[in-house]
Amino acid sequence: MTSVIESFSQRREFVRLHTEIPVRYKFLSKEVEIPEDSVFEGSTSQIGGGGLMLHGRIPSFNWIPALLMGKIHLGVNLLLPSLDQAIKGLCQVSWIEEIPENRDRCSMGLRFIDIEKEDQDQVMKYLIRSQVRR
Repeated sequence: MTSVIESFSQRREFVRLHTEIPVRYKFLSKEVEIPEDSVFEGSTSQIGGGGLMLHGRIPSFNWIPALLMGKIHLGVNLLLPSLDQAIKGLCQVSWIEEIPENRDRCSMGLRFIDIEKEDQDQVMKYLIRSQVRR
């Protein structure tokens, strides 16, 4: 019975692509005071129509509970190689994982909670083109 439950929980709505893409992001919240209005540089190693895996920095590890509870969101700009303008989206953190060899950075699973239909279509087109070239 466990294998059936695992297979349902591991199903994804969108295909994911393993690729290296630069990401600029900032932390946004109406509930938690965020003292910095800084834009951070990171990268993604996986992207899909529903979200991405971000490798980057969190200014304070005290923010982790608020990130996981959806009290802090991330505004992301994906710099897809095939486009002149960045794809913009608002994301919620699904999970956070430490990168052991780089203590000030972590990996975060991000789910799009607000993205323009045109931007999501551009992500999907990028994924399809990348799959065709393999």
